[in-house]
Amino acid sequence: MTDDYLVRVGTLIRDARRHKKLTQSELAEALQTSQSAVARIEQGKQNLSLETLARISEALDTEVVAVASSTPLNLRIEGGRKLSGEIDVRTSKNAAVACLCAALLNKGKTTLRNLARIEEVNRITEVLTSIGVKTRWLPDSSDLEIVPPAQFDLDAMDETAARRTRTILMFLGPLLHQFDRFKLPNAGGCDLGSRTVEPHLHALQAFGLDVVASHGYYEAKVDSSVRPRKPIILTERGDTVTENALFAAALYDGETVIRNASPNYMVQDLCFMLEKFGVRIEGIGTTTLRVHGVPEIDVDVEYHPSEDPIEAMTLLAAAVVTESEITIRRVPIEFMEIELTLLEGMGMKYSLGEEYVSDNGKTRLVDLTTQPGPLEAPKDKIHPMPFPGLNIDNLPFFAVIAAYANGATTLHDWVYENRAIYLTELTALGVRVQLMDPHRVLIEGPTRWRSAEVMSPPALRPAVVILLAMLAAPGVSVLRNIYVIDRGYEQLDTRLNKLGANIQTFRDI
Repeated sequence: MTDDYLVRVGTLIRDARRHKKLTQSELAEALQTSQSAVARIEQGKQNLSLETLARISEALDTEVVAVASSTPLNLRIEGGRKLSGEIDVRTSKNAAVACLCAALLNKGKTTLRNLARIEEVNRITEVLTSIGVKTRWLPDSSDLEIVPPAQFDLDAMDETAARRTRTILMFLGPLLHQFDRFKLPNAGGCDLGSRTVEPHLHALQAFGLDVVASHGYYEAKVDSSVRPRKPIILTERGDTVTENALFAAALYDGETVIRNASPNYMVQDLCFMLEKFGVRIEGIGTTTLRVHGVPEIDVDVEYHPSEDPIEAMTLLAAAVVTESEITIRRVPIEFMEIELTLLEGMGMKYSLGEEYVSDNGKTRLVDLTTQPGPLEAPKDKIHPMPFPGLNIDNLPFFAVIAAYANGATTLHDWVYENRAIYLTELTALGVRVQLMDPHRVLIEGPTRWRSAEVMSPPALRPAVVILLAMLAAPGVSVLRNIYVIDRGYEQLDTRLNKLGANIQTFRDI
């Protein structure tokens, strides 16, 4: 068994043992082994034979390996506990997927350092591996090594993995340089309503790409004689749209001007990585990018994606609703300033340490310590805007913060028509939520929290918001089928437990 597989199996065994309410010593007695041996197994540090797996399955009354692929993972949360201590912000999910797609441009070896080991990354690496890319996690690290083949085998693509992530759409920009015709499965990921791909197609038309959506696929045709003759004006200041345009421009041997570009954190990370590839980019962090592409990229490169402002906001919201003092380290402050200003206006107090630089050498970080205290609802509605405004992915966290605050708060999620609806799931936990229309909710606080059992909604951030509300609610709550959370967060339950939470994973057997 590989080390990664042993860790996953060990986690399954631990979860099944806890579900059976057995201690490690009790399981060890049933297996006629030592408690330390069980501990090694659960930590993924012990090789396992089929015979051993069979004995463990019998002792736990479950098929350990079969459960992994067939039974959803759930969380059991004992709420009402204070948090304390320090926690690091992990590297960004959205920067990770952009950098993984950028590796398709490079004929050399790309090594991504301290990458977020999340399900979204797993799905993309499965797709990459299926088309001939060699990927491997370097020993005892979260560093991913990526080596491309001489030619991608798109016919062998793992469509199951591809359809589970919207990131597959970001293959359009890299692949248009390498094929006259190709097809990609329709994109999946979070269910956030109808999300048109038209802005992507409009941006890539300047490079000769024509796409028709048909029978579950994007059918792409490329006219390599077409090149940008004027600035590309993006019809949507979207992050992935900007990234696709950057992929296309990187291998165009000339200057491409991209206007109405997103200056958001993951786009900046992508630009910094492309610069390591030899691409020169002017205007990083602004809405106008001048990209001086190159005819070929064939270099061995390593890159450190920066920290995730959405995870930083998640941890901040956890501290607010549990009325806890914690120190959140490695906060990318440039991408949190509006959120913190809004919270200050609601009465939140916190302290910031001195700034320092992320491992990418660019992004500014600080350590932030929260101070518990009452909050008041804001006088104006809270709504997202393109960077440097309030991040669209941080808006849902204000729902659980508003539930804690005194007064009525209106959230306006004008981008996604489904996400506001998912926030109404908070009513099960005692939150007074009024759905005003598919884009707006009115939340009245403070909340008399109560425990509940809730099915995780099919959208990442609303699912985490429900988890945070369960941390605030006294008693035991259950959040079912948390795959969507694992798409964007690495071991969030384990890391919150280190701060004093009590979250247990289990599977229905």
